[in-house]
Amino acid sequence: MKKLLLSALAVSALAFTGCIQDDDTPIVVEETTIINNNNSEDGSSDDCIVKSGGIAIDETWTADKCYILDRKVVVQEGVTLPILPGTIIKGRAGTGSLSSALIVARGGRLVAEGTATEPIIFTSEADNIEIGSTSGTNLNENNIGLWGGIIVLGRATGSFPGNVNEVQIEGIPASDSFGLYGPGDDPAIDNDDSGILRYISIRHGGSLLGEGNEINGLTLGSVGNGTVIDNVEVIGNKDDGIEFFGGTVDASNLLVWAQGDDAIDVDQAYSGTISNAVVILGDNSDHALEIDGPEGSINGTCTLTDLTLIGNGAIGSEYADYRSNTQSITNNVYAYGFGDSSDVELDNDGVATNYNNGLVTFNNWEIALPSGVTAVEDIFVNKATTVTVTGFGSEATAVTEGSQTTGANTANLNWTYANTAGGLGF
Repeated sequence: MKKLLLSALAVSALAFTGCIQDDDTPIVVEETTIINNNNSEDGSSDDCIVKSGGIAIDETWTADKCYILDRKVVVQEGVTLPILPGTIIKGRAGTGSLSSALIVARGGRLVAEGTATEPIIFTSEADNIEIGSTSGTNLNENNIGLWGGIIVLGRATGSFPGNVNEVQIEGIPASDSFGLYGPGDDPAIDNDDSGILRYISIRHGGSLLGEGNEINGLTLGSVGNGTVIDNVEVIGNKDDGIEFFGGTVDASNLLVWAQGDDAIDVDQAYSGTISNAVVILGDNSDHALEIDGPEGSINGTCTLTDLTLIGNGAIGSEYADYRSNTQSITNNVYAYGFGDSSDVELDNDGVATNYNNGLVTFNNWEIALPSGVTAVEDIFVNKATTVTVTGFGSEATAVTEGSQTTGANTANLNWTYANTAGGLGF
């Protein structure tokens, strides 16, 4: 791709941030304006600002430019980054320490508030999407791992191994202190405010950081319920779609399509509410839901309600796995399109005990039975070693596909790439 660099604007802002390191090298915040001269391979003529390192003072990203994430870009403590409706952010390819990601450190705020007609789009630099558009033409849901993802960290409650008060988020080296989440030395702030994520589309992420360690589309570590997460989709991410590590934040109107691992993953006693979510499994997907519990002595109950889970047929990925002593409520679920080997699991003795004690509950599940499955209760499997359960699966009803009375209100997600360019047609 042939580009013309305006040398006078090659570096328009410099902010040294000694506490932010990558391979022990201090990072400098850079802004480089790049103007295509219409000889690029994709024919675009977009002005792009390349960002890398720490954002040390408030700034605003606007829809008349695209922004390229070159490695890790960190919204530091005390800093607010507003992103205006219709803005396109592209992650640069790279693995390991060169993986690109937008990270909101504890005490930072990301105010990314798009609209249904002008969503804010995070995608790969390889995407030929142009300014003013909502989709390109050269990538689809099967293009995964082309950049990193979004990581938001806060100071709300979490249940961590050894009952420590803070831990390092997965995917960020321990030497990088901006990767810490949890209350730390201060009391937990369960109404912690990390900003607003509304009408956000995250596409083609999940680059490899190390063997078996990829970045989620959206990672939330101890994010508090002062944060707004509403109308967020994740498309074609190599690892999980959205993962909650502790925290109390509520999240509504979510869509995950064709993730490589789990669509919605809950860990470390996350205790918020996830409502009105659609999961569409792809060829490489694992679970629609993976619901883990506390890793320390702090307990917390999460609620998942009004979900539609769409399977990947004969590939046989799972509906849901309830694990690690989880305490959770899962209500109003409609599921269809799964294979005859797919199941809803109680994974171990701890979670089976919690089910018997009313700490893991299910209500109003409707499932369109796969071919070869004759009873809806057969989908619900207790894999505990020594603990038996009674009634598991009685909370579900078999329905004919399309006759459901529960699940997500998909009309809320008409704005998504999955519904429009993706062709799923809600």
